[in-house]
Amino acid sequence: MNPDALFYQGLVGLTNAMYLWLVAAGLTIAFGVLKIINFAHGSLYMIGAYLAFSLYGQMGLGFGLSLLLATVSVGLLGLALERLLFRPLYNLDITYGLILTFGLVLVSADLVRIVWGGVFLIPPTPDALIGSFRVFGRAFSYYNTFVIVAGLAVGAGLWLLLDRTWWGRTVRATASDREMAGALGVNVGWVYASVFVLAAGVAALGGALSIPVRVVTPGLGTTLIIEAFIITVIGGLGSLRGAFLGAIIVGLANAYGVLLFPDVALFLIYGIMALVLLVKPEGLLAGAR
Repeated sequence: MNPDALFYQGLVGLTNAMYLWLVAAGLTIAFGVLKIINFAHGSLYMIGAYLAFSLYGQMGLGFGLSLLLATVSVGLLGLALERLLFRPLYNLDITYGLILTFGLVLVSADLVRIVWGGVFLIPPTPDALIGSFRVFGRAFSYYNTFVIVAGLAVGAGLWLLLDRTWWGRTVRATASDREMAGALGVNVGWVYASVFVLAAGVAALGGALSIPVRVVTPGLGTTLIIEAFIITVIGGLGSLRGAFLGAIIVGLANAYGVLLFPDVALFLIYGIMALVLLVKPEGLLAGAR
């Protein structure tokens, strides 16, 4: 195998990893603080993609503005869901959250079919990001480069937000001991709400970024959430660094699996997950923020 082809495929895998990272990051943030496994998190990704499609592909708004509006809109939707549906579940067994979020997956898929229809949708690539450059003798698009940079920037931003700000310290304290945080005057309810808004917004940003290169369909969220759960299992539930590492592993495994082992590419990431569960069941970076 040509080494240039291997390096190029690694860039393709890194691009896919950034989409997965944005979904897994929100899922990890929500679980790390709220202790709820949100199976409907992929639906927020899907709604972000559809909103960005409408704003950019149909209404003709700028791509950057469409990303912002889709992210904020889904963040506000996340706030409504947290206040109305998730808040009563915080003191209940985790299975109640799984049942609720599975129902939300079904409802959201039908809602997007009603609003946008069931056909595949894909808008054009923004003019500023059309084209490609040569890497290892092959064309690599400007848009894929933009996605990689955006994913890394979001990762750095989340780290700064959660590790270097007063709000991040408050969130970590609340996640560690909710009762003690409340006794010290922290408004635990609004901390939970803000965390859910952040998680929903990050997922929506991932969906909005995907629209020029990925087909938007009502089943998009289900496909992504399965891979996101695999990522969080590999990296460790509740660990952002683990989610980032897991996304890189899954993205590269998918890319190299298609190139080198096409007959078993579909099962490769499941094999990696099974291996991690056997060797380190808590995840590779469990306990790391």
